[in-house]
Amino acid sequence: MSKSSKKAAAASRKARIEEMRRAERARERRNRIITITISSVIVAGLVGWGAYAINSANEKEEQRAAAAKEPVRGEKTWDAKKLGRNHVKTAVDYPMNPPVGGDHNQAWMTCDGTVYAKAIANENAVHSLEHGAVWVTYNDKATDADIKTLSDKVSKTPYTLMSPDKDQSGTIMLSAWGHQLSVDKASDPRVEQFFTKYVQGAQTPEQGATCTGGLTG
Repeated sequence: MSKSSKKAAAASRKARIEEMRRAERARERRNRIITITISSVIVAGLVGWGAYAINSANEKEEQRAAAAKEPVRGEKTWDAKKLGRNHVKTAVDYPMNPPVGGDHNQAWMTCDGTVYAKAIANENAVHSLEHGAVWVTYNDKATDADIKTLSDKVSKTPYTLMSPDKDQSGTIMLSAWGHQLSVDKASDPRVEQFFTKYVQGAQTPEQGATCTGGLTG
């Protein structure tokens, strides 16, 4: 091969190599652009979802706060200042059944979402109300389906307890310190409102007191 031919071949190889390098650099630029674009979309999506989740949580909290301020239609209330809070060892003759406050036994019923199959002593349950619990009771008119619905709800809700009471006037009754509601069905929307308003609510005489470690039956 002549000297001029060798130079031409070398120049051709150099041109091909340079072309390959340009193509490689172009591919790298495209890949970087694609990666940055995908990352931006993912970040934007996460930011958007995070903002939505925060807004949704804030809206739910605002709804709960609003519900806590609204009166529960049909509930009965008693002046908390007139409900005794002494510890006694004897039975108490309460003016309402189930009782919503008053003198009570020094031992509370465990009320950490506790469902009792049998009736419990009023004097111990009232102590649970003093700790901020909501007490759900029902008589023989309550259906098995309603009892199960309420049992499931109570078992998932700290600071609640549930027990039968065949002598109460209402089919299903919810009691908190100084407050009581009677409903016919577990599906009544006021049940949820009562829970939201009074489980560890503002009516609680002993805010933060435990609902564990009490009597269990």
